Amino acid sequence: MPSAAELRQQADQPIDPDTPQTYEIRERQQQEQPSNTDRPKNATNAPTNEDYEPNPSASIKLEPERQHIVDSIVRLYDGSGTHDEGSTGKRDMQVYAAKAVYDDVWSYCDTRYKIAGQWYGIPLVIKSSVTKAVEVVSSTSASDGQANEPAAIVFKMKHAWTPRVLGKTFDVNHFVTLSLEKAGPEDGEGPSERVKYHKDQWNEKDYSHAGLGKVMKTLNGDWATIGTRPPKDL
Repeated sequence: MPSAAELRQQADQPIDPDTPQTYEIRERQQQEQPSNTDRPKNATNAPTNEDYEPNPSASIKLEPERQHIVDSIVRLYDGSGTHDEGSTGKRDMQVYAAKAVYDDVWSYCDTRYKIAGQWYGIPLVIKSSVTKAVEVVSSTSASDGQANEPAAIVFKMKHAWTPRVLGKTFDVNHFVTLSLEKAGPEDGEGPSERVKYHKDQWNEKDYSHAGLGKVMKTLNGDWATIGTRPPKDL
């Protein structure tokens, strides 16, 4: 593992055009989903004037397949990513495209397998993971907005996290955007739409995607699978 100084030096280096850059996917996504102070239908960043507390009674009704996508994602937050008999983790992961991107405060992943590395890590480091409330605030198709905006589901979620090390429970309001695309042959069995970009913003705060923060998030996404051992065939 490189030292902090080496990581900082690496972050300041010019991008090597011959090396694949996973953040190119995110940069393209930001162009597709520009953020501003008023939440667009397919928000990439939670806006500054948003009420982040989920209100389940105001949640919009989803068609069955999209509800299945949200339910699968919520189960993953709740710790379904285990190798235990009867676990739904592997099936829940099928709502992602094979080349999906996951982006939150801790990690950046650019394949479904790497994303699974994050979800299968929850039971290892979290003693308790419980969803308290969910409010779906938007569900759009690609044709609902501008031509370059992807289909998306946007929801708020209050989640209680209890790390094993601390033993203290933290309530976090998540603002989640799931950008969707039609499933392809490489995605395997699952719904006709797949999550191609999962953006999770915590407690009204966005996060840096440059410098050392970018390097640390990418390293976490790239290496988590070694310790968490998600199914190889995802």
